[in-house]
Amino acid sequence: MSGMTMSQKILAEHAGLSQVHAGELIEAQLDFVLGNDITSPVAIKVMEKLQDKSVFDKDKIAIVLDHFVPAKDIASAENCKCCRNFAKQQELTHFFDVGTMGIEHALLPEQGLVLPGDCIIGADSHTCTYGALGAFSTGIGSTDMAAGMVTGRAWFKVPSAIRIELRGKPNPWVSGKDVILHIIGEIGVDGALYQSMEFCGDGIR
Repeated sequence: MSGMTMSQKILAEHAGLSQVHAGELIEAQLDFVLGNDITSPVAIKVMEKLQDKSVFDKDKIAIVLDHFVPAKDIASAENCKCCRNFAKQQELTHFFDVGTMGIEHALLPEQGLVLPGDCIIGADSHTCTYGALGAFSTGIGSTDMAAGMVTGRAWFKVPSAIRIELRGKPNPWVSGKDVILHIIGEIGVDGALYQSMEFCGDGIR
């Protein structure tokens, strides 16, 4: 697996391939699928239209009620009810209801559900957060979430990489958040579409 980035190595492993290349379309096995109280109801409705309505693994799916809890209106309450019913019907191990939840992308690592080398999809744009833990993770739409929950697989366009080398020590009162906000300001909000950002250098140690 030489000549590949960390993200590419993880994708190759989960696709059963010895090598992948940037821009290549692949299908890979998933370690985990995530949804929340906004995106999961849409995915559940898609699943209801499929011939196979069962999840691939009840231990590898999490639904977190973290956007509108307590519910702000009837529509939000209906979304939460839809998630509860689905989690009960599918006997999901990792359903985080009122009083057991938190911000989904902090909660999953805290619960030990994200591991280095994992391949994870989530119906939320911030799912890429888990790259900090050595996983390949990306946000997807609710339709792809539905397919992932049923098949345990997803399609990916293999990303090219942006190598970011951090050198030296930050000045007093400068945090990691300051550093990443500066980098985002440099590349822009669309600056890494279909790309991984892979960090190196003595500045991250």
